[in-house]
Amino acid sequence: MAQVTSYLAIGSNLGNRLSNIKESLRCLRGVPRIQVEKISPIYESLAQGGPKNQPKYLNLTVKIKTELAPLDLLGELKAIERKLKRRNTLHWGPRTIDLDILFYSDIVFLNKGLSLPHQLLHKRIFVLKPLSDIAPQFMHPLYKKTIKELLKGVRDGAKKIVPFS
Repeated sequence: MAQVTSYLAIGSNLGNRLSNIKESLRCLRGVPRIQVEKISPIYESLAQGGPKNQPKYLNLTVKIKTELAPLDLLGELKAIERKLKRRNTLHWGPRTIDLDILFYSDIVFLNKGLSLPHQLLHKRIFVLKPLSDIAPQFMHPLYKKTIKELLKGVRDGAKKIVPFS
């Protein structure tokens, strides 16, 4: 299979959030047939959805090149989550690590375990802001808007996300 550009979101709000993110990136770099190309800055944001009073999230996005098919890539991401002791207890609940495929080239794909592009990314400031740092001109294949244009549509959430230092 030829190499494809894919964009991933990584988030953590349990334990040592920064360490969790660094370890997930280390694991990602160790997967055969995945090359990490760009990493956004890290942002801190309030949890959106799910139980109230969750700890704040650290979020970033990553541009990769991969030869893995979408479901195989998803399987590798789930393996990294398991390695980092993610527990699926509550929908949108707190987690040590969360790895999501945002885009897989410009492919539109839907099955029980995977929706491409990610179905909620156009509404999430904590995804769009870091994604705009590494791919502002990437065109959403369904909405026909760039990431930069999508980000402008969710400016009301801008106060909920800050650069993490």
